[in-house]
Amino acid sequence: MLAFVRLFLAALFIIFTCLFALVYCLFSPRDPKHVYFFSRWFKILRKIVNVHIIERGQERIQGIERAVYISNHQNVFDFVTSPGMVRPRTVSIGKKSLLWIPFFGPLYWITGNILIDRENKAKARDTIKQVADTIHERNLSVWMYPEGTRSKGRGLLPFKTGAFRMAIEAGVPIVPMVVSSTHHKIDLNQRDNGTVIAEYLDPIDTSELTMHDARELAEHCRDMMLNHIAKLDAEVATRNTQSATVVAKTS
Repeated sequence: MLAFVRLFLAALFIIFTCLFALVYCLFSPRDPKHVYFFSRWFKILRKIVNVHIIERGQERIQGIERAVYISNHQNVFDFVTSPGMVRPRTVSIGKKSLLWIPFFGPLYWITGNILIDRENKAKARDTIKQVADTIHERNLSVWMYPEGTRSKGRGLLPFKTGAFRMAIEAGVPIVPMVVSSTHHKIDLNQRDNGTVIAEYLDPIDTSELTMHDARELAEHCRDMMLNHIAKLDAEVATRNTQSATVVAKTS
């Protein structure tokens, strides 16, 4: 029953947000500022799900104007855990099929996110160059999930090199952002879904790198993110245990 109520409230929120955004963004369609504006709205979902999100590491990215942000891609709850970490003038890159998702697809497009044809390998190099040029022409950053698909409990999947080639082509830093594991830890039927930690890691300069370094860079970032996710998971486990102990003592 609780899951049904939460899904109903989340659906109402998303439908209202999408309809409002379609009207609001008509005055300045596809302006990158819209992604940041509406990502703040999506923080409401954490209240519906009743999960506490700790956001940190912002001091590591102070002064960075343009970057390629990368994050682990776990499941549908990424819409709950990650939006608060999106920085101003940052847009995400998604597959064109997202456009056909009712309500969300039009919202994704009109707010300024970039849709690409991931199935067309022949256009991949041109797409990387076009997005790299857009980063400078429109003074924006991009957000990507280098795994390419949701991991759904399989751990951090192997990284594709597109995000790293894009950063090298544009000459901007790669900024990893990791979220502690949520698979089988967030349950819509569970009253309290505990704590999740989202954290920026140190930016990685790409100005001296070439396209030949993309694979090595991807593997380095994956190793770094994998190790940090393990640390966050251990910290979350400790926090949740302490919270449960406090509740037990006061009940």
